[in-house]
Order: sequence, then C-alpha cells, then structure tokens
Amino acid sequence: MSQPTSSASTPRTKKRSFQIPHIYVILFMFIAIAAIATYFVPAGQYERIPGPNGRITIDAASFEFVEASPVGIVDFMLAIPNGLMSAGQVVFFTFMIGGMFMVLRRTGIIEIGVDKLTRRFANQSLLVIPVLMVVFAGIATLIGTQELALVYVPVILPLMIALRFDSVTAAAVALCATTAGFTTGILNPINTGLGQQLSGLPLYSGFALRALAFVIMVSVAIFFVMRYARKVRQNPELSLMANDETEAEKRSLYQHATDEGALVANTRQKLAAVATFAFFGILVYGVLRQGWFMMEMAGLFIIMGIVVGLIAGLSTEAICEGFNKGFRDVLVGAMIAGVARGVAVVLEDGQIMDTLVYGLGNLIGELPALFTAIGMYFAQLGFNFVVPSGSGQALVTMPIMAPLADIVGVTRQSAVLAYQLGDGIGNILYPTSGYFMATLVIAGVPWQKWCKFFIPLFGTWVAISVCFMIFAQATQWAG
Repeated sequence: MSQPTSSASTPRTKKRSFQIPHIYVILFMFIAIAAIATYFVPAGQYERIPGPNGRITIDAASFEFVEASPVGIVDFMLAIPNGLMSAGQVVFFTFMIGGMFMVLRRTGIIEIGVDKLTRRFANQSLLVIPVLMVVFAGIATLIGTQELALVYVPVILPLMIALRFDSVTAAAVALCATTAGFTTGILNPINTGLGQQLSGLPLYSGFALRALAFVIMVSVAIFFVMRYARKVRQNPELSLMANDETEAEKRSLYQHATDEGALVANTRQKLAAVATFAFFGILVYGVLRQGWFMMEMAGLFIIMGIVVGLIAGLSTEAICEGFNKGFRDVLVGAMIAGVARGVAVVLEDGQIMDTLVYGLGNLIGELPALFTAIGMYFAQLGFNFVVPSGSGQALVTMPIMAPLADIVGVTRQSAVLAYQLGDGIGNILYPTSGYFMATLVIAGVPWQKWCKFFIPLFGTWVAISVCFMIFAQATQWAG
C-alpha cells in the first residue's frame, strides 16, 4: 500500500497578503507623526484679520516664528478627546441622520418607495447611475454642498441594493458626483466664489474653463462608477462588499422583497411619505436660503423622525428604539470623524500649522516657472489632508497663494483653480474629512474598501487636474 505523501497530509501555509490597517490605527499613527513633528518643525503663526463676509483670514505678510510649544504626553493623550469635541457637529449630525433613517425604515415607506423604483428601472437599471450623478453634480457645482452626500446616500442606498448593485455603488454615486461638481465649482460660492474674493478677481470669472472641467470630471466619474456597478450586477462575488455580513442583510431585505409581489402603502404610510417629502423640502430651503449646516439639519432630522414615525403609526417606544438602533449603526463612523480631527488639533496645539503653510509657499516659489502652477496644485492637495474644509483651506492658503502667483508668473485665476482642484478630490479620500467618513459609515462601507474602489479614479482625476494646470500656465489663463 502506498503511503500518503507529506504534501498531501500537511496543509499548505497560505501566504498572507498585505492588508490596510484598521482606520483607527491609521489615524492614531497620523496623530503620533503630527505630535513628533511639533518637536522638529519650528513653531510659527500668521496674524488673523477679518476677511470676506466676516470670516477670519490671515495676513500673508505677517508670518513670524514664535517660541516652540511641542505637544507633550498630556496634550497627546487629549488629542482624540479634543478632536471629538472639535468635530462635535459632524459627530452629532452622523448620529441624528442614522437614527432618523432607521425610524423611516421602521415605518416601511422606504421599502415601498424602493420597491416601486426598482420595478420602474428593472430593465434599465444602469441608467439610474448617470441620471443621479448628473443631478447631484449639478447641485454641488452651483451651491457648493459636498456634504449633501450625507443626505443622498441613505435615500439611494436601498434602491442600489434592490437593483442588484452594492453599497459601494451607492456611496460612489453620491460622493463622486458631489465631489466632481464641487471641485470644478462653476458657480460654487464655497470654493470658487470665496477663492476669487480672497484673490481680488471678478466673481465667477473663468466660467468656460471650469464648465469644461465639470463635464470631463463628471463624465470620468460616471464611467468608473458604471463600470464597477455593471461588474457587480453581472457577478456579485466581484463586489468589494461580497463577504460582508451587513451587506448580506441589506440584500436580503431589499432584493428579496421585490421578488414577492408589489408592496402597497396604507393610508398612514402615504401620509408619512408626504410628510417626509415636505421635510426634505424644508431641508433644501434651509440649506439654500437660510444657510443651514450640520447642526440645523441634525435638529430637523430629530423632528422629522418623530413626526413621520407618529404619522405612520409607530409607537413612541418604537420611535425611540429606532433612533437607538440607528445610533448604534453609525457609531463607528461618528467616532472616526472625531478621531480624525485629532491630527489638526495636534498641529494647531504645536503651532506648526501656519509654519507648514509658510513652508509650502516658499517651496512653490523655488520651482521652475513651468512647474509652479502644478506645484500649487499639489501643495493644495497635500494641505487638504489637515484642513479638509473648502472655505477653511481658502481662508488659510489663498491670501498666500494669490500674491505668490504674481511673483512667480502664475495668474491669480490659475492659483484659484489649483486651490479648487486640490481641495475637492482629496475630500473623499482622506480619513480626516469628517463628512466623508460619516457618509461611508451611513453607507456601511469600510474606508479600506472604499480606497480600493476610489484610488484608480482619484489617480485619473489628479492626472486631469495636472493637465488643466499645465494648460492654465501655458496660456497664462486669466479667465
């Protein structure tokens, strides 16, 4: 009798492939690096002065080095708690939107709406993606609200799952569309308007080139999202969420429901649906006309969940438990938003944030003329990691970049374009972007898996941005 070989009896050792560390580990490492940097980077500061619309900006000629204040053990220990306090609006908003949508789900109106839309688009499901993305991008390029992705995702997520796509597709439709629109900013008051105000340029000048950038960036985003969505629909095992337990629960809830016959709303559910649309109308009015941001929207979502729940016939106990379930589902995302803020907290406490801006300006000034505009773009893209706010980045960098552009032979219009392109696309890659991380957790997509999807598109967007900066420099574009 032949004896079994050792290779047959001994299990093979699988070679472990590299895995991206947990997001908490990545953020803690960034905080530690920032803290160490405060011991080596000289402390410095700019004088703060009133800017456009009462905003605080910096005096570009006022930089001075100050006494070093490196971050000690206690300050480092407090970085994450202080980050959570500083990002309180994002954290609270994340909890409220998670709780509100869980209450809406318990009323049944989301499942009914998804069922009707799924049957309507069953034979042309892919067309939903470009339609939604053009609408989302158009809104963002006109009013500058990337954060609306937080509202879009929970609305479209059930639809995308029911149409045999996945959670990554839903997140991509909202995030990529709003980012492409926001970044190119045809009439965006947050980046284009504020950047041009700070640079002394006519408001919304340079319309044509920005419109071209909008068409190209949105078209490329639609191509990437549709290509991924088609692949997932044809073979669900190719989904980045294929082995995720939560994703399986979503598929069971939304995909199987449409196989059992059309859902019919009762009278109370119909009234609840009308109330939901009314609340979203109030939300849009508040954002566009009253300048509402996360705190106001969060407050509205609390009232919305209670009112819609009561109209639909839920008990107060069911409404409260719905909020609790929603809070639990978004807990990790809310925490990530706060932990990520700890990086900026350390840089500010160590007084090296302004030094980094000053150093970036000097570095760009030393580049050859041909590469200066590109250098401005990459400087803004890098700085976006620590200041992911569009208006915040403009107020800190444009008072420096605008006069620097005059010195190094770049038009101020090109300097604003470098800021726009550098600020926008990093907002849905960097884990320091609070609204982005909150959107991912609402979608149920881990940051690591999002990176696998988004990095190829990110690289393509960077290449397109560089081409636009080369064109702007070569033609001395002034709008």
